[in-house]
Amino acid sequence: MKDYILHLENSADKWENCTPVGNGFMGLSVFGRTDTELFVLNEETVWDEKSEMKPAGDFKEKIDYIRSLFLQGKNFEAAKWAEDNLENYFNYIASFEVAGRINVEFDDKSKAKSYKRDLNLNKGIATVSYTKKDVQTVEECFVSYKEKLMAIKFSFSAPSSFTLSYDRDLVTENSAVGNKLVACCDTANKTHAFCVAAKIVSDGDVIAQNDKLRVENAGEAIIYINIVTDNREKNFRAACLEKLNEELDYEAMKAEHIADFSSVMERSDVCFEGDAELEKLPVDKRLARLKKDDKAADYGLMSLYWQFGKYLLVSSSRPGTLPANLQGVWGERMQNPWNADYHTNINLQMNYWQAEQANISECTKALFDYMNTNLLEGGRKAAMDYYGCKGTVTHHLSDIYGFNGPADGVWGLWPVGGAWLAFHMWEHFLYTRDIQFLKKEAYEYIKACVDFFLDYMVEDDKGRLLTGPSASPENDYIGADGKPVTMCMAPTMDNQIVRGLFDFYLEAEKILGMETETATQVGVALKKIPEMQVGKYGQLMEWIEDYEEDDPGHRHISHAFGLYPAAQITRDTPELYKAIRVTIDRRLANGGGHTGWSRAWLINLFARLRDGNGAYENVRLLFTRSTLPNLFDTHPPFQIDGNFGGAAGIGEMLMQSHESVISLLPAVTDSLSGSFTGLKARGNVEVSAAFKNGKVSEYTLVSACDTTVKVEAAGGKVAEINGSIINTENGIAELELKAATPLTVKVMY
Repeated sequence: MKDYILHLENSADKWENCTPVGNGFMGLSVFGRTDTELFVLNEETVWDEKSEMKPAGDFKEKIDYIRSLFLQGKNFEAAKWAEDNLENYFNYIASFEVAGRINVEFDDKSKAKSYKRDLNLNKGIATVSYTKKDVQTVEECFVSYKEKLMAIKFSFSAPSSFTLSYDRDLVTENSAVGNKLVACCDTANKTHAFCVAAKIVSDGDVIAQNDKLRVENAGEAIIYINIVTDNREKNFRAACLEKLNEELDYEAMKAEHIADFSSVMERSDVCFEGDAELEKLPVDKRLARLKKDDKAADYGLMSLYWQFGKYLLVSSSRPGTLPANLQGVWGERMQNPWNADYHTNINLQMNYWQAEQANISECTKALFDYMNTNLLEGGRKAAMDYYGCKGTVTHHLSDIYGFNGPADGVWGLWPVGGAWLAFHMWEHFLYTRDIQFLKKEAYEYIKACVDFFLDYMVEDDKGRLLTGPSASPENDYIGADGKPVTMCMAPTMDNQIVRGLFDFYLEAEKILGMETETATQVGVALKKIPEMQVGKYGQLMEWIEDYEEDDPGHRHISHAFGLYPAAQITRDTPELYKAIRVTIDRRLANGGGHTGWSRAWLINLFARLRDGNGAYENVRLLFTRSTLPNLFDTHPPFQIDGNFGGAAGIGEMLMQSHESVISLLPAVTDSLSGSFTGLKARGNVEVSAAFKNGKVSEYTLVSACDTTVKVEAAGGKVAEINGSIINTENGIAELELKAATPLTVKVMY
């Protein structure tokens, strides 16, 4: 696998254009400045905490009254009453916060030449290099997963000097002694505290000057940075310094980091054939070229973007860490956009769309651990406190402290966020076929979600089981009086999520050999969940009634959940398949896809519709409208889910496996050539393929166990295996795989 380099030739003018490195626990943002270099520091548990996050005692009674109005068809009255009477019942969580800034002020302020800022995605190492007055400076940065340390190395071709300092709001200690700088800080409301410590090892002189460190006449200077919070250690200051007091070997740590990071990154690859000359250009110029010329192509940039999605997840979500938040594990503010929280009405889920297919399943462990600790237990409390129900519930956002209740406003009365996350556990099982995971890590959470909905849903006079009060995130419909209404009963997305949850819960019980009373109840309830419906425009209806949308071009296409990421709308449901296409076309005709993550979702939706031109067009629009010079996605501002969603979409264009067949190149244009290796299909099968002008020429399958699979190569009619020719039925070859034995198939047309 070649080295994928995110190449730039300028420093970051603002944080959103930084170079990010991380180890899941911590994030380091590199600006690459040549006068005063700036590093923004993050640690995933530097997060303020709100107290008294619970409902008033009569919340359940108010919910019951709102439901009664909805069940009488008084939607506007119900929504208005909710807004008037629940206004003070919604909580507001605190933000994930910056851990501070390290400034490295160089004595030499002369102009830099031959400047490069590169990020090696395979190795997880950022480098900055330039020359000043014939003195070359090379800066190298990484964050070690094993050592849980940040490491920055400056190399100078002639003795050089600089001053290192730290700054942040709410600093309670900022001191320098010997070769160490120590800072202790509080979070915004002083609910938590943490320590940041930096140690400099240099062949020059290191001098403590008040609260700064001075380095003089250095040919080399290594900065080690550690961050420990009171969420990790009671005596966080001592723990922070203890690590830095160890003997540290930079080169050994770097080699260990590269081996660890690349072992995950190089497991899979997507390589599109492109113009080799474009690869030499900095990324910002490649993006500008696409913006300037509607007919320009840069297929190599698609490969880089797919790798960057993997890179960001490996850097922000590893076993033992928290999951990636709205900004991964990076952020520059005391209060980051949308608190950089865990938004569960698509954003947290989108962060993990790429993981299974890209064959980096271990990165999902952080998500599942978070679900089984913070969300499961916090959700049980929320289910009882807010609704008097058993089971677990998560609404549209959460934090690291187990908050699961409705937040922000009436749109926060959306009770299916936790159930959507359960799909990720089921998908992990489908991809890995790990029965022990299903039994020991997934089953309890999935069943707790099922228990909640069995207790929570209400039957209407038509015999339908309905969720609600709820909403279709985050869209409104036009009520009978012509005014927009947010709240409703049983929006289509709710029905899709609950139906899917019930379906795979029953399947899980069957696989695990269980026969429970809950399964019997679920079987009865499934028959009462409203089916998806086609509306007056031929569109998939977003609500249980055929309402007009308040915003026809809304960024959310919530009812498209059934197409992607779920698999309830497929080629086997042609009427719904056609209707969701109408829905998507109507959204786009009215300005949809105007945020980065929503454009990323559209790539996946067009891929599932097997529309290669539509998928590619949306990739291109993601690049030209919603991608910053360092490849960060912008909502605006930066929101990392668009990176993960866009990368997942490129993968879906190349391979799908949700229809019980491995479908190769289901949504590519005839201009695409290249290869992919090590992608994972459901059923725990690794897939590699070579393709030319949109057609597969050869593919290789490796299964972990003996199995039979079906493979669909777009347009392929004949398959050759070891010289033997087999005809395929409707382009689908049925193949027997032996455990750990690669099977290579040539495709003829």
